[in-house]
Amino acid sequence: MNPPSPKSYQTQFRKIGQYGIVMAFFVICIALALSTPRFLTIQNLMIIVTQVSINALLAFGVTFVIITGGIDLSVGSIVAVVGVVAASFAHPDTYPIIVPIVAGLLTGILFGTLNGFVITRSNVPPFIVTLGTMTIGRGLALILIKGRPVSNLFDSFNFLGGGKILGIPTLILVLIMAFIICSVFLRKTVSGRYMYAVGGNEQAAKASGIGVPRVKMLVYVLSGSLAAIAGILLTSRIGTGQPNAGAGFELDAIAATIIGGTSTTGGTGTMTGTLIGALLIGVISNGLDLLNVSSYYQLVIKGVIIVGAVILDSLNQKRN
Repeated sequence: MNPPSPKSYQTQFRKIGQYGIVMAFFVICIALALSTPRFLTIQNLMIIVTQVSINALLAFGVTFVIITGGIDLSVGSIVAVVGVVAASFAHPDTYPIIVPIVAGLLTGILFGTLNGFVITRSNVPPFIVTLGTMTIGRGLALILIKGRPVSNLFDSFNFLGGGKILGIPTLILVLIMAFIICSVFLRKTVSGRYMYAVGGNEQAAKASGIGVPRVKMLVYVLSGSLAAIAGILLTSRIGTGQPNAGAGFELDAIAATIIGGTSTTGGTGTMTGTLIGALLIGVISNGLDLLNVSSYYQLVIKGVIIVGAVILDSLNQKRN
């Protein structure tokens, strides 16, 4: 009997990396279900998915970026500035609902375009560029409303993130639609294949005729657009435009993406993995809340999970 070849070991390792997050998700769900009877109730499961929705939307955009080998630290600030812009146009008896939605979307697209333009036109690393726009966005959110929350929003706007359709929260419905659209775009379109090619080997992508700057510009615009949708929905859900909204959201989005199997070096990743990563974070947070575990310990646990995911990604890269 011949011993397994190195390629077979690599294949087995990739399969473990691909399905390990799913197995971990179900193991944690089972453990929490056995620990507290409140976990598996329909009401609690709906709460988990609703709470995860905003982070998952941000993580979908970050997934596009990381697949190309970039990073986007500005999504949390985009949520804040989009929220205050949308809220400023959402007062009763002023503008129709389309106005705050379009204003918010354009704001997110502008930030994504700015990120993409600077990154593709200069040699400044994406980490530095998006760190700068993160600070700019947070400052603009404070300047636009002078540091004061914008409240008294009309009901139709509040329905976007706080309503229900056929008993299902609108946030969950938006999450499902965004997941389907992003998955199809990434896997079934030429642009999606170009993203994998750029992240896998940028020089080879250039040599094969792929417009690398256009691809990079596209992923940052997509990230800004999804952050804008998240910002509009969050503002609608809480019923006020908060300049400090979205603080730390970029870290949760990156964590969900990496935990879901998207390689930090680019070239690999799926929206399914990102969604499971976001759900895993949400399930752990919810379960620990039900078990009355201090939020301080929750931060430590989340950090350990992120570091573990990065270590696994590093081992996977070495095996390949």
